[in-house]
Amino acid sequence: MEGMWENILGKHQQSLKSLFLRSKPSSPNADAADDYANSPKPIPQLSPLANSVVSRCSKILGMSTQELQHCFDSELPMGVKELLTYARHLLEFCSYKALHKLIQISDFLNDKDFHRLTFDMMLAWEAPSVHTLPDTPTSSSSKEETAGDEDEASLFYSSSTNMALQVDDKKTVGLEAFSRIAPVCIPIADVVTVHNIFHALTSTSAHRLHFLVYDKYLRFLDKVIKNSKNVMATSAGNLQLAEGEIILDVDGTIPTQPVLQHIGITAWPGRLTLTNYALYFESLGVGVYEKAVRYDLGTDMKQVIKPDLTGPLGARLFDKAVMYKSTSVAEPVYFEFPEFKANLRRDYWLDISLEILRAHKFIRKYYLKEVQKTEVLARAILGIFRYRAVREAFQFFSSHYKTLLSFNLAETLPRGDIILQTMSNSLTNLTVVSGKHDIPATVDTKRQPAVSPVAVMALFYLGYKSKKVTDICEEATFVSDIRVGEIHPLEVAVKKSLLDTGKAEAAQATVDQVKVEGIDTNVAVMKSLYLLTNYSFWPHGKTFTNQQPFCYSPVI
Repeated sequence: MEGMWENILGKHQQSLKSLFLRSKPSSPNADAADDYANSPKPIPQLSPLANSVVSRCSKILGMSTQELQHCFDSELPMGVKELLTYARHLLEFCSYKALHKLIQISDFLNDKDFHRLTFDMMLAWEAPSVHTLPDTPTSSSSKEETAGDEDEASLFYSSSTNMALQVDDKKTVGLEAFSRIAPVCIPIADVVTVHNIFHALTSTSAHRLHFLVYDKYLRFLDKVIKNSKNVMATSAGNLQLAEGEIILDVDGTIPTQPVLQHIGITAWPGRLTLTNYALYFESLGVGVYEKAVRYDLGTDMKQVIKPDLTGPLGARLFDKAVMYKSTSVAEPVYFEFPEFKANLRRDYWLDISLEILRAHKFIRKYYLKEVQKTEVLARAILGIFRYRAVREAFQFFSSHYKTLLSFNLAETLPRGDIILQTMSNSLTNLTVVSGKHDIPATVDTKRQPAVSPVAVMALFYLGYKSKKVTDICEEATFVSDIRVGEIHPLEVAVKKSLLDTGKAEAAQATVDQVKVEGIDTNVAVMKSLYLLTNYSFWPHGKTFTNQQPFCYSPVI
């Protein structure tokens, strides 16, 4: 039976076969000793699955498993080689090095072997040691892969996919493993929003990630990126895009789902396009689009973007519009997204437009240099691609505190200013490291190590090769800011902010639930209000301390 499956799998190897599988001796007379020499040797400290992952990493890197272990033992400090964490950190070391090489292949997101390897990395991370057993069986399921290939509908509303999830409940990944592996490949996840991405992918599966869901997410992410490149190839001339300008999404191309531009009492249908620098609106003429009007998001012109009401002849009836106002326009411009139910299209375009606007405000606030500026915009671009992929694959729409966009998240959370400050500090170590060789993921305890513009380089490998990006990447070596055995400072800041969010919401809920029934209730209200004043950090950078006056009206 095993031989039959090996033959089937051997006939379906994809583009990365040469990396994931080492070729066997070409001579038919090769003896057993040659086969044994070509087989990676297991590392005694690792579990069977962890050994499987490390052996695949060794083939990708062109090193033996013993050489990888020697590099780990010699390059990393003693702090990450303690007995209790040795296996997990060794697995991280091998996985990170392999991922750094794999993401330099342009079509890696479309490769099934890449999906499987990264998922197995997460599974192995949860049970890396030979002395530990996984919480759930880790055997591969061919049923889930078949269902994932054929199911192109929404995961949350497809009975066939839900049935597949019920069958394939033996092999899942938890949040901590996902947050340690996924952000190393920055197109898949970002340190700031990795927890929200995980919750979006697992909201219907008890917060455990199935391979079927993970595979579908990566396939749609690949689809979104390729669609963006295709649109750029056909629309760049019409929009007259600047150097390094990337189209992030387009709406209004379907006649039944128009975008209406309102200026004063006039309204006109057309096509709306968002790039990493501006919004473009092309009015629909007689069968053709007219010249695009550009609404700048990159320069400081006191831009305001917010949800608003629109209607015929200037009437304020429908809550389905995004308002844009700046010093460059004589009066506010409204983009309406008509739909019968809710206002999901409007909310999506509000989110992604604000993300670009806030990314540029962040650049100006911290006076970032050219390479740093390009890196910030690249992170915003990849965040929007991830949001699009989750939205299109699973009909997901972010709610308050659940956004998948980094700069929007920093604006909505308590301690959001701390998140932005931490992000700025991490960018100060960003440099273009010259040389073409790979640098190991080492930890330097004496100084902050330099890191590469990883988001810029990811866009370059994905095919966005503008002159500016090419100039940066030709001189750069990929050095990730995710370190073996370390928690990224941004992750610490986000976790602290989320903790404060929970405390603030709990305190507010206490106030809301109190009923006015007498003196005892008044005391409870005062205690709840006192709790609220003791939180040092609140959204949008507002700070309160016990020394500041706090006024309230007592209940009589």
